[in-house]
Amino acid sequence: MVLNADTQQLQSRLAQARVLVVGDVMLDRYWFGDVSRISPEAPVPVAKIATVEQRAGGAANVARNIASLGGQAALLSVTGDDEAASALEELMRQDGVAAYMMRDAEIATTVKLRVVARNQQLIRLDFEEIPHREILDSVKEQYQQLLPQYDVVVLSDYGKGGLLHVAAMIESARLAGKPVLIDPKGDDYEKYAGATLLTPNRAELKEVVGSWRNEEELVEKTQSLRRHLELEALLLTRSEEGMTLFRSNQIDNQPTRAQEVYDVSGAGDTVIASMGLGLAAGYDLTEAMHLANTAAGVVVAKLGTAVCSFEELTAALKEQEQAV
Repeated sequence: MVLNADTQQLQSRLAQARVLVVGDVMLDRYWFGDVSRISPEAPVPVAKIATVEQRAGGAANVARNIASLGGQAALLSVTGDDEAASALEELMRQDGVAAYMMRDAEIATTVKLRVVARNQQLIRLDFEEIPHREILDSVKEQYQQLLPQYDVVVLSDYGKGGLLHVAAMIESARLAGKPVLIDPKGDDYEKYAGATLLTPNRAELKEVVGSWRNEEELVEKTQSLRRHLELEALLLTRSEEGMTLFRSNQIDNQPTRAQEVYDVSGAGDTVIASMGLGLAAGYDLTEAMHLANTAAGVVVAKLGTAVCSFEELTAALKEQEQAV
């Protein structure tokens, strides 16, 4: 595999790759503490909070994964006009991501607050509102201005309303000769027609094509969907079963990296970030999938929304080389 051969060459190619990420952003807040008693007010645990962390989630996590792997990432999205938006912008600045955040003063930035005790999540609280059309129209205009500067477009759909103009964005990218990769959401994939690649997981695909009884039926349903939407490829992430890349003339499988899975949240962000960066660096779909599978294997061993660094990626690639 080309990716394994030369660390310096890989680093050089990734450093020149430019990826534009558009989609729903969120601020992931973690309250870490300990539980030693049950509340006298209700039969619930009392968490005594010791530390607080905040991380960029959603499309912002995709962008920071690209930057962490050594690529050039830009992020275009909508936030509220509030403290959480400022926190996200600062996190993006720290991660070296060029952030284009359109602020909608009438909504709150999407925040997911998780209370964690002894590495177990006790509760998650979500705060979210749908952006207004005027702001989303501004996002579309900004997208047209940024598009010529980037090699690949990644659209990260978390169903929060930020990708109202997804069909127009796909069309513009294709007209400009730029691959467009989409992490899909919901049961309506018609809006993604004409994209280069979709990256659903098993649950997301099942929501669209229905369940399958065996591998043959899975292949039939997935290829039918791919043809119907006129996609170049569809990458199915399959947890412990690895990944499968469906194209018109071939199907490629890659097994998951054998290791302990700690937390799968955010793994889909790492997958599409790595795929987009790999393609922007000039690798083909199979090579990009190898990169994505390796990076995802690193991330699932970490707690919460996390990233894979270039050093972690190359170490994991070397491990795979030695295991062969």
